[in-house]
Amino acid sequence: MPIQVTRRWCGVCLGVALLAGWAWCSRPVDANSEGKLKLGRLAVGKILFLGNSITLHGPKADIGWTGNWGMAASAREKDFVHLLVDRITREAGGKPEVKIRNLADFERRLLEFPLDEGLQKELAFEPNLVIVALGENATSPKTEAERETFSRAFDNLLAKLADHGNPTVLVRNSFWPDDDKDRLMQESAKRANAVFVDLETLGKDPSNAAGSERKFEHAGVAAHPGDKGMEAIAARLWKALRQAAGLKE
Repeated sequence: MPIQVTRRWCGVCLGVALLAGWAWCSRPVDANSEGKLKLGRLAVGKILFLGNSITLHGPKADIGWTGNWGMAASAREKDFVHLLVDRITREAGGKPEVKIRNLADFERRLLEFPLDEGLQKELAFEPNLVIVALGENATSPKTEAERETFSRAFDNLLAKLADHGNPTVLVRNSFWPDDDKDRLMQESAKRANAVFVDLETLGKDPSNAAGSERKFEHAGVAAHPGDKGMEAIAARLWKALRQAAGLKE
């Protein structure tokens, strides 16, 4: 069954209005009693996804997007969030509780984003595992001051997450490569003892874009990962998560 979603609008991605929403799904099963589901040596009973439109975007008729999941997968179950959760469910033998949040507002505001207030529900959730899939909407930092702002914002975010449940954190770099942002995110992940997941320029492969799979009127939507791109993102995250859990290839 798909993860259920609620939402609120905000943000801009590639000139497209974004959904800065949050989604929540609580699916208790015996194998996940009190959120104690395990993947290898890692607790995965409660999972939080923090991302942007690639992670979650609600319907917006004026750009031709009718989904309420990761743009621009052809179906909810084909976005990287649901693909990854499905892998975890099968491997761990139970369904985790999952919370999904579009955090494009953080990307745009960085140090101005109020972490305690803006992430109140997510921090109270105290997840075991956090997937940080951010960066695309942030302006590429070109000056020393801009790089400092970007780094401090990500350092603060990762530190705040660590203070609430001490989760395992995976940080992936941008689907659309940006050397400056990607390097700074990797450095922040290292300082926070988070797992950095390199997407290895997946966005440079035209076949990973949704526009290569079907027609979209809006170029911004078409540039998002399609089913092939979403599968590639999920595969990179899954490989890194298995390694962190101490599981064999």
